[in-house]
Amino acid sequence: MKLHIADMLRGQGQHLSFHTPGHKRAGGDITELSYSDNLYAPHGVLAAAERDIAEILGADASFLLTDGSTAGVYSMLFAAREAGAKRVAVPAFSHPSVGHACHVLGLALEIIPQTARFGVPEQPALSALEEGLKRADALLLTSPDYYGFFPPLAQIRALCTREKKPFLVDGAHGSHLHFCDLYAGKYADMWVDGVHKSLPAMTQGAVVSAKGEWAERLARAVKFFRTTSPSYPIMASVEYAVKYPRNTALEEASEAFKCGHGCLKNADWTKILYPVGKRGDEVLRALEAQGIYPEFFDGNYLLFYLSPATRGEDLDRLGEALAAFSRAEISEDAPVGAIPIYREDA
Repeated sequence: MKLHIADMLRGQGQHLSFHTPGHKRAGGDITELSYSDNLYAPHGVLAAAERDIAEILGADASFLLTDGSTAGVYSMLFAAREAGAKRVAVPAFSHPSVGHACHVLGLALEIIPQTARFGVPEQPALSALEEGLKRADALLLTSPDYYGFFPPLAQIRALCTREKKPFLVDGAHGSHLHFCDLYAGKYADMWVDGVHKSLPAMTQGAVVSAKGEWAERLARAVKFFRTTSPSYPIMASVEYAVKYPRNTALEEASEAFKCGHGCLKNADWTKILYPVGKRGDEVLRALEAQGIYPEFFDGNYLLFYLSPATRGEDLDRLGEALAAFSRAEISEDAPVGAIPIYREDA
């Protein structure tokens, strides 16, 4: 499939730069010019890239973001508010941007409780989601969460359809899933993909998408929250990443790795959770001394975050390093790094 933005950047000729950015080198880091389109009113290569991305993700409209998933969360909630929503049901352990956006937009929060199991927050029970939605005008869930767990998406889709309330998903950590049935876009009215997190895109690269009547509402909403000076290298990397091929061999290798090293069982192949408990700092230092850097240590687990661009030999190297350590007991409490969402009464 054609890479519209990257091809445009490669095809640039040398020119004198009497435009921003101030480094004056032109090249890939350019501004809106006659041939480079305009993200605020796309009609050329950016419009073509967004159309391709929407088709791949199963959306009626998708919008490039160079401000990370946070801009997508704000845009979705703005669209919901413009459609009449006043109260939004969200899980307790949602990303801070959800609470911040609701605060800025004047939306009330209906907090859905979550419990901890195996030392990580569980996804909310369906009964809790149903109760929360009764007292709200929209539902926003995280899928997958940081630990690779999913809510019951098909059942929630049916619930929101029955209640005639929009279903929003913060899928910041699930952009690699558009090949499979766990992908948020198969169920949500609006959803955001943090493409840079689990696909080979540059940091801050993301996409927010919508279906049906929400597509037009979201198109208006993104104008309020996207930068008017988007990075062309980031946008090109997002298009490239969404079009990146599936790596089924690595997916299978990751699942085998989890079984072979006693990792916490989850449903997301990109997230390997190795239990280290109180030994975490020691193990972390030892790994970093070998040049191996995980995503985080939360007091119970080291999270090793993969993507389709992860090399099989790097996974083998990680396995060899972990073989020097034994599994450790974990606390059943929620992880030290998990902070409940901003509350109105905080």
